[in-house]
Amino acid sequence: MRTELYNNIKIGVYVDVANISRNGGYGIQFDVLRNFACRDNSIPVRLNAYVAYDRTRADSDYAYRKSQQSFFSALQDFGYKVIRKEVKWYIDEQGNRYGKANADLDLAVDALLQSESLDRVLLVTGDGDFVRVVKALQNNGCRVEVLAFDNISTELRNEADIYFSGFLIPGLLPFDDSGGARWGELGSRVRGACYSVKENYGWFRFVKDIRPDMNQKEGYTTVFFHESKLPHEVSLTELPSRNFIFEFTIETGNKEGSYQASDIRLISPSRSNA
Repeated sequence: MRTELYNNIKIGVYVDVANISRNGGYGIQFDVLRNFACRDNSIPVRLNAYVAYDRTRADSDYAYRKSQQSFFSALQDFGYKVIRKEVKWYIDEQGNRYGKANADLDLAVDALLQSESLDRVLLVTGDGDFVRVVKALQNNGCRVEVLAFDNISTELRNEADIYFSGFLIPGLLPFDDSGGARWGELGSRVRGACYSVKENYGWFRFVKDIRPDMNQKEGYTTVFFHESKLPHEVSLTELPSRNFIFEFTIETGNKEGSYQASDIRLISPSRSNA
């Protein structure tokens, strides 16, 4: 049985870049991801990023080839090993051409083989195909964390030792903060989830500081909101729920030392047609 020693925990990070990018995580900051994964001064033994690469397009599209090379170089600068999965093209029964570059098998095999040298694994994907991988890693003695944005498999979320919404990690996903205040300060824009409601009001909770143990309530701050301030897509009867992610501005509350939320927007799940 492994013993996790503080400051001596070995971690592996495995990022399904295509899955994350098309499910709310486009523009993810990989340096912030690394810092979050190693938040307890753990040792990043493996940092693997699995990316799709269209070689056919790269041969004829200079702009695409250059942007991909820049992206891969940036990943390597942050210490990630880039595992390219070349897009393969097929023709369906209707004669339509489509491409596939599935990295699931590569990621699963790498994580399982390398887990012998790891104490903790962070899987950055929302793909339910990894449920069995999570179970196998846990059976091998690893603590498994899952981080994703939209379209996260419920089964994957429940199977992980702990699940993180990437929307809630400070700085992980850039967004417009025209106020200029630092995340968590008065006047700043932050993202949080509703954890309690009563009559016609409720409370959001957001991550103020990234702590070694993200289960500690000390890392979170509570913000009051009134039902009238909720966006029209969401009813108070649907809350509380950790499945709804909101973005809001922090303002001074009515009571001394309290905070309240204003200009509330629903970030996830998308209800653009509501």
